[in-house]
Amino acid sequence: MSQAFIEEIRDFRAAITFNRPDKHNALEISDLEALDAALLRIAALPSIRVLILQATGKSFCAGVDFGAVASHDWRDSPLERVADRLEILPFPTLCVLQGGVYGGGTDLALACDFRLGVTGIRTFVPPAKLGIQYHPHGIRRVVSRLGLGPAKRLFLLAETFDHNEMLRTGFLDWITTPDELDARKEGIAATIAGLAPQPLRGMKQSLNEIASGLFDERAARERFAASFHTDDAIEGRAAIAAKRAPVFTGR
Repeated sequence: MSQAFIEEIRDFRAAITFNRPDKHNALEISDLEALDAALLRIAALPSIRVLILQATGKSFCAGVDFGAVASHDWRDSPLERVADRLEILPFPTLCVLQGGVYGGGTDLALACDFRLGVTGIRTFVPPAKLGIQYHPHGIRRVVSRLGLGPAKRLFLLAETFDHNEMLRTGFLDWITTPDELDARKEGIAATIAGLAPQPLRGMKQSLNEIASGLFDERAARERFAASFHTDDAIEGRAAIAAKRAPVFTGR
């Protein structure tokens, strides 16, 4: 098992914590392969309702360890594969940025559905300073999430965004202080876990398809119609009538 991250499953929640703070949580090729395998395992667990991607130390993630860059054939990018896997996980994902996020780490963050950061963090993408290009799906993701203008500033100017600009451009959904980070993370995760899992999965799939220009409207309509006949739909109506919190089972 990779020493670069810790994998934890608890109740309805999965967490992956990058744990190489002395290297700004940069990932080697073998770490990315192990992370991809971990995401596959987690995706197959029917009980999981939310994944938290987080880190220890002063940085969230600096992408790929620089020592691995020159020796790998980047026609097959394990970083791109992991980010794509994160994006299509069936349940919502929350990225918690306790520190700066750099290079390929930005793609891992943007592949998540939500991003919570702390004051004082920053992000930049340095490939143009290193004489290389960024992987294509990562460029697509930045344009999809932030828009063409901010994407050009990140890639073509190698500009550094502070936490205010990360919030303004939509890189961050929320910003908080370091002291409040854990409480905000727990609150967001609890909100997601308390919602009906099947509608979240179906609507996430539709939203991602729309963002990618691959929307299958017929399949979305089938999911929409079927959602009215589930146990969770019955529970939702009963909870409203009884003025109580619903208890969803995912059925």
